[in-house]
Amino acid sequence: MRRGPCCWLETTMTDSKYFTTTKKGEIFELKAELNSDKKEKKKEAVKKVIASMTVGKDVSALFPDVVNCMQTDNLELKKLVYLYLMNYAKSQPDMAIMAVNTFVKDCEDPNPLIRALAVRTMGCIRVDKITEYLCEPLRKCLKDEDPYVRKTAAVCVAKLHDINAQLVEDQGFLDTLKDLISDSNPMVVANAVAALSEIAESHPSSNLLDLNPQSINKLLTALNECTEWGQIFILDCLANYMPKDDREAQSICERVTPRLSHANSAVVLSAVKVLMKFMEMLSKDLDYYGTLLKKLAPPLVTLLSAEPELQYVALRNINLIVQKRPEILKHEMKVFFVKYNDPIYVKLEKLDIMIRLASQANIAQVLAELKEYATEVDVDFVRKAVRAIGRCAIKVEQSAERCVSTLLDLIQTKVNYVVQEAIVVIKDIFRKYPNKYESVIATLCENLDSLDEPEARAAMIWIVGEYAERIDNADELLESFLEGFHDESTQVQLQLLTAIVKLFLKKPTETQELVQQVLSLATQDSDNPDLRDRGYIYWRLLSTDPVAAKEVVLAEKPLISEETDLIEPTLLDELICYIGTLASVYHKPPSAFVEGSRGVTHKSLLPRTGSNESVESPDTAPSGGPAADQPSVIPTQGDLLGDLLNLDLGPPVSGPPMATAPVQMGAVDLLGGGLDILMGGTGGSFTPAPNTAAPTNVGAPLGTGLGDLFDLTGGVGTLSGSYVAPKTVWLPAMKAKGLEISGTFSRQVGSISMDLVLTNKALQVMSDFAIQFNRNSFGLAPAAPLQVHAPLAPNQSVEISLPLNTVGSVMKMDPLNNLQVAVKNNIDVFYFSTLYPLHILFVEDGKMERQMFLATWKDIPNENETQFQIKDCSLNADAVSSKLQGSNIFTVAKRNVEGQDMLYQSLKLTNGIWVLAELRIQPSNPNLTLSLKCRAPEVSQYIYQAYETILKN
Repeated sequence: MRRGPCCWLETTMTDSKYFTTTKKGEIFELKAELNSDKKEKKKEAVKKVIASMTVGKDVSALFPDVVNCMQTDNLELKKLVYLYLMNYAKSQPDMAIMAVNTFVKDCEDPNPLIRALAVRTMGCIRVDKITEYLCEPLRKCLKDEDPYVRKTAAVCVAKLHDINAQLVEDQGFLDTLKDLISDSNPMVVANAVAALSEIAESHPSSNLLDLNPQSINKLLTALNECTEWGQIFILDCLANYMPKDDREAQSICERVTPRLSHANSAVVLSAVKVLMKFMEMLSKDLDYYGTLLKKLAPPLVTLLSAEPELQYVALRNINLIVQKRPEILKHEMKVFFVKYNDPIYVKLEKLDIMIRLASQANIAQVLAELKEYATEVDVDFVRKAVRAIGRCAIKVEQSAERCVSTLLDLIQTKVNYVVQEAIVVIKDIFRKYPNKYESVIATLCENLDSLDEPEARAAMIWIVGEYAERIDNADELLESFLEGFHDESTQVQLQLLTAIVKLFLKKPTETQELVQQVLSLATQDSDNPDLRDRGYIYWRLLSTDPVAAKEVVLAEKPLISEETDLIEPTLLDELICYIGTLASVYHKPPSAFVEGSRGVTHKSLLPRTGSNESVESPDTAPSGGPAADQPSVIPTQGDLLGDLLNLDLGPPVSGPPMATAPVQMGAVDLLGGGLDILMGGTGGSFTPAPNTAAPTNVGAPLGTGLGDLFDLTGGVGTLSGSYVAPKTVWLPAMKAKGLEISGTFSRQVGSISMDLVLTNKALQVMSDFAIQFNRNSFGLAPAAPLQVHAPLAPNQSVEISLPLNTVGSVMKMDPLNNLQVAVKNNIDVFYFSTLYPLHILFVEDGKMERQMFLATWKDIPNENETQFQIKDCSLNADAVSSKLQGSNIFTVAKRNVEGQDMLYQSLKLTNGIWVLAELRIQPSNPNLTLSLKCRAPEVSQYIYQAYETILKN
């Protein structure tokens, strides 16, 4: 009899009663019902048990009674019992074994649904004791005559591998799984591929999916008949295949292209991923290449007609595709125009893609659209639209004039946030097209009072400073900003300092008082090290060589690039390989957001036909060359060039201080006479400071305080060699397809080296090794290629000493001593990061002359002094001095005060930063007190770590 909707509703209502019972003594009653002879009563009881379990009640006491209900032909009851087993087997492993015989028996049941149910449940019960009993039934199910049972068993192998990988390998299940790829049923093929992919991700070094043209052909055949999720598994597997030539790549593309018209957006994106990867191998001259580009556009456009959440995912993927191949969607600009009812996250993403697709052909309609957006009510969207107009001007030169005109119209609206965004982008337009649109400056100056956001204020100050000679009252405008100097953000303070120095160099006679005021505010009244350092540099430049100052400060600026927010090319190639996954939505590689090593493998696009390597060999690029020539290894950090790491922040001397020669303070004594002239305002121009043998305060009596220590003899030990830390594993074999890298750093006779041990723990030979460093705080770079003279056989190790220099590109890292490394071989490119000890950067000429030590110690502000405790160090002063000198930390002087030894020490880093130290040693106290003074205080923590490492080893 056919059941209608009312009947179904009635059933649902009756099932809900299992969740409403609150009786006491329930467990006892259920126990009795579970052991009833009546089948219906038994089934009702099991339903009640599952209901209680679902709402969180503990019904584990009924385990033996529920297991007894397994002996039934009723499929519904069996499912319920299996559900209970999966939930409680882990907490009752001994009881769970009681069910094993029933599982084994069910795996031979004539009903394929029961066979599949049994093997699925056994795979879900994560109990070691049961897994060994699972092997025989699983082996039978993998070769079952029914495809439904085989596909369920295939997934079960992956689950079993997660519980006990060794068991799966010993039992030969992986080979059986590989055989299932040739199965006649497409769903079995898809599940086998899914299971092998899952296992391969957790064990990257195992070459499970060993794909060849024959197996690829079978996968492509199965692709047409699979369910949609089966198709996704197969397409993801195809994306990892490397075709032998462009003809095979084209053949695969032709067979994958029909998937682009699938109704499921996940299938479409997986197909796009395969095509994007294999297009790398196709020549752009081929007719098929052009056809493929045309076929890719419609499915991507269709994705934008889905609901907003799916649209957003599609747009994030399209953003990557457009950056890689803008020609795919160059004629589809209109689909990215914003609709009034789009959510803000969709609007912002569409806006980004519009800019990427903007060209001379479509710029008119894009600008008209953007101008419309700038009058919307959503503030974030309006800001982005105004900024987009500026990006159009920079990208499409022919449109610049029209863009500037549009921006001026928007400024006339007097809407505060619109005006501020417009000024920020006009600054960039001036940078891109100098001496072209400066006629608009007067309009900008009218809006000066309404600016309250740091970025807009900084942009306006830059414009006034840059074009000071064209603005009659430039000094008044800048002076108005100077009134609240200490309340401004750092960004504005830095810009104001530079702008006033530019103004002074252009109009020296009128603005000397203004420049003295800003330099005084920046250097004496500010506690911001960036601002203070920039102030001192300008001060020194102006006081020693105004001509050089003019060349530096008013130098011709490089034009800004068209696209400043493009994803770095190597990262983009990797993200293209992850289209349709979370990585493509976050625009980050999986390693950035997946914890642990499981499932994270770095991927790269295929090489073009005729090229043998998928990545440029790092050792072909000269170390220290321009960053554009060497793609950065891990480009996730911003390009934060730390001022303090680029500048020579040594003591104010004209050459490196030598312990043997008297120090001459030349024209570079920038804290001496030169500044007095500037502050005293004795003339209209700056004159160099007079030559003096030492700063005036050095001639003070040395009988008290810090001074008298220099009358005593220094107890300097003998050279004992720089400390080298033991090697540690930097890159485990599991993360690098069998390549293990251990290493340490050392410094000997002025040369830094990275001492490596490469071990091959894979089953194949490794060769073609190369190494590359990402930009780092101190410019560390390989001084020579990575020389591995013979291929590295399995289970073989090789020791290499790689010489390093410090002339590479500089980027401030966090932590400061972080080094990001890429190592390439014939298998893949692998990435790791390690921390290097700072003492490898201590140079041999780091001993400062005593008088200079005293002058510099007094010259460095007290707030730059940091104090640390070195605990449990039982060495005496001479032993400490000797040990530290071995690592280029030099004792300048030693004295004894009230029974405790004081060592005064200096060291110099490879980039010219000097560090001064006072080390206090008490004979009865194992803890040493270390005081460090340095012009770049952020290095102090790492210097302390170096001290501790050297003294305790």
